[in-house]
Amino acid sequence: MTSSADITLRTPTVDDGPALWQMAVDSATLDVNAPYAYLLWCRDFAATSVIAEVDGQPGGFVTGYRRPDQPQTLMIWQVAVNTAHRGAGLAGRMLDHLATVHIGQGVTHLETSITPDNDASRRLFGAFSRRWRATLDCSELFGANLFPESHLAEELFRIGPLRVPPTRP
Repeated sequence: MTSSADITLRTPTVDDGPALWQMAVDSATLDVNAPYAYLLWCRDFAATSVIAEVDGQPGGFVTGYRRPDQPQTLMIWQVAVNTAHRGAGLAGRMLDHLATVHIGQGVTHLETSITPDNDASRRLFGAFSRRWRATLDCSELFGANLFPESHLAEELFRIGPLRVPPTRP
């Protein structure tokens, strides 16, 4: 992605569901859900998700939801960026966008789960916590023994409290 790229961050619509599914497939790291799940996500959790368009084409997405038992917590479900746009800070921009929108609606913490081998996600959320000057706590969320198929443990990254959005150049 060049610095002259036109980037738009917006709420996904049902029409974006197939593009989100394809980006998840192309990521080669995400647990890919059924295409139907991405359609439902874009319908039912659009307000807590974002899609990035780069020069008018889908370039990345973040899906999330407010935890029903802790509505002050925004749980990030998936983050994907097309190969052509990786390494340019797009994932961080999408996370900052969602956090900025939702701190105005009472969110104080951001959570996600990451497997121990996912270095890119660990760097992404570590950088997010530093930008937001927030504490990052890591603990086991789901042990590998809980998954019916072969799957690494999922570690919970809890970041907060979120106070002031970082400034971006």
